[in-house]
Amino acid sequence: MACLLEAPLRISVLSEVTATSRHYVDRLFDPDPQKVLQGVIDMKNAVIGNNKQKANLIVLGAVPRLLYLLQQGSSSEELRTECAVVLGSLAMGTENNIKSLVDCHIIPALLQGLLCPDLIFIEACLRCLRTVLISPVTPVQLLYTDPSVIPHLMSLMNQSLRTQEYITQIISHCCKTPEHQTVLFNHGAIQSIAPLLVSPSFKVRMQALKCFSVLAYENNQVSLTLVNVLVDGELLSEVFVRMMQRDKPIEMQLTAAKCLTYMCRAGAIRTDDCCIVLKTLPCLVRMCSKEHLLEQRVEGAETLAFLLEPDVELQRIASVTDQLVAMLADYFKYPSSVSAITDIKRLDHDLKHAHELRQAAFKLYASLGSNDEDIRKKITETENMMDRIVSGLSESSIKVRLAAVRCLHSLSRSVQQLRTSFHDHAVWKPLMKLLQNAPDEVLVMASSTLCNLLLEFSPSKEPILESGVIDLLCSLTQSESPALRVNGIWALMNMAFQGDQKVKMEILRSLGTDQLFCLLSDTDANVLMKTLGLLRNLLSTRPHIDQIMSSHGKQIMQAVTLILEGENSMDIKEQTLCILANIADGNSAKELIMTNDDILQKIKYYMGHSNVKLQLAATFCISNLIWNEEDGSQVRQDKLREMGFVDVLHKLTQALDPNLCDRAKTAMQQYLA
Repeated sequence: MACLLEAPLRISVLSEVTATSRHYVDRLFDPDPQKVLQGVIDMKNAVIGNNKQKANLIVLGAVPRLLYLLQQGSSSEELRTECAVVLGSLAMGTENNIKSLVDCHIIPALLQGLLCPDLIFIEACLRCLRTVLISPVTPVQLLYTDPSVIPHLMSLMNQSLRTQEYITQIISHCCKTPEHQTVLFNHGAIQSIAPLLVSPSFKVRMQALKCFSVLAYENNQVSLTLVNVLVDGELLSEVFVRMMQRDKPIEMQLTAAKCLTYMCRAGAIRTDDCCIVLKTLPCLVRMCSKEHLLEQRVEGAETLAFLLEPDVELQRIASVTDQLVAMLADYFKYPSSVSAITDIKRLDHDLKHAHELRQAAFKLYASLGSNDEDIRKKITETENMMDRIVSGLSESSIKVRLAAVRCLHSLSRSVQQLRTSFHDHAVWKPLMKLLQNAPDEVLVMASSTLCNLLLEFSPSKEPILESGVIDLLCSLTQSESPALRVNGIWALMNMAFQGDQKVKMEILRSLGTDQLFCLLSDTDANVLMKTLGLLRNLLSTRPHIDQIMSSHGKQIMQAVTLILEGENSMDIKEQTLCILANIADGNSAKELIMTNDDILQKIKYYMGHSNVKLQLAATFCISNLIWNEEDGSQVRQDKLREMGFVDVLHKLTQALDPNLCDRAKTAMQQYLA
């Protein structure tokens, strides 16, 4: 079995391979078991803290031999244990070392070793396994390949404090997906790990806590189970609250707050529960302050952003806690000029975390400002905030760009900010640039923000229109992503609202008839709903209605028929009937309805429907068709009378809904005039 590094590295390392290194490997092949054992012990002492020696031994083929000795039933327990210790030491070197070990199939060998009854050997295997699995270059899926592994790990959990520490650390690092959460949940991870939260060992308590944070993240099943778990007669949530006390280590406070945050987001704990309002939220705000390490401030802000995201009241409480809005402004001040002058090590640390700090601050500002107008105002008035957002949109880090545009989207929900800060800082320019070339995740948020900037009252609407945005938006409607299709159409819908004929015709030209009707048969209900909204806005004001229907009337009527006949939601059918009502308001366009008995029968059917909104929209359509002041109204009234519409209208004048009753009476008056 070959176990070599990639050629370029092997050449550079081989030049430094010493006779001593070869001697260590050669001793592993000695026929005398005692000499082999002593050779492994000497190798263990030689590699401690010596990455060069580790690389030399790996290149010379030590790993396959060590694994062979570890798996041999004829090897003594002491030899097998020492082999596991040396392999663990080799794993503590570089990422290339880890790759070499994984390529030599160390994980299956160590997992096999866990079946041995000797506890010291098991602990050595677990320690090595932990070191390999927590490396970012190790595929964590290797832990889940054999379905017997997780239940066996659970059975080993309580063998010793060391097995508890190593196994919980393995779980906390290797639980990455909902599937992993389910496997661990189904094999009793919660019941096995919960008692460890009161372990005498801090390391065990901490790793157990981390396990619960990864198990509960965005997982309703786990969170709803955790809320009922008792540890020494105390609810798990109460244990987490104790772990957030100020006298506990910061890492523990932060991880406990994450557990409660995830349980709250999953609906297992109410947002107004005192453990969230009075404990978790203040703890996370505290983590954002200057006194903590930069990485802790990042984690605190990101967790708080997640907690606040869906709840207005929590957003309001957080915004007035410890001057949080102003405190976050400090996140943009790294690396500071002072640290650049005084301490190169500090500068390197600040640079490393600067992107993460800005990303976390943008995320938290986005959550804080997603609903409340006063909070948005407070954010935009924070020192240089709009400039920082604009700069964030063009940062090299994709994560910062995404967080910045998310923050901008949150603030763009404010009419006041659209009219003031957004206009003053011309945020549409960097936003448009961002839309030219970005991953889908960024495009979704940027296009969603653009939808708001294209609302009628936004001063940015005109310059955006002049920048040639229509083609860009039309291209989004052809995306494979339903969210991008929705946003592309939504933006076009906003653009068409009360737009002039030139803009509407440009939208139709750029979108193309085929694409418009493709969207009208889209399987995604949101896409269909927004496309109908676009069509409704295009078909407003009589000259526009008549012009569009003269060129696209046949296809539009076909699409309307299919939607009204299909298994669509009431909202979609209501929007479709409103489009018919607009068509009925045209001068010449209304004839497309009057000459289509099938459509008229459908309108009549919906006038008698059990849903009041559908009845209203259908009645509005008939009202437009029979309006007295328009040419040909008498002919239309006569035809509709013959089809039984007057009887339906008469019934509706007795409707319980006052709006429907009034609408029917208004229509009836056209016959009586």
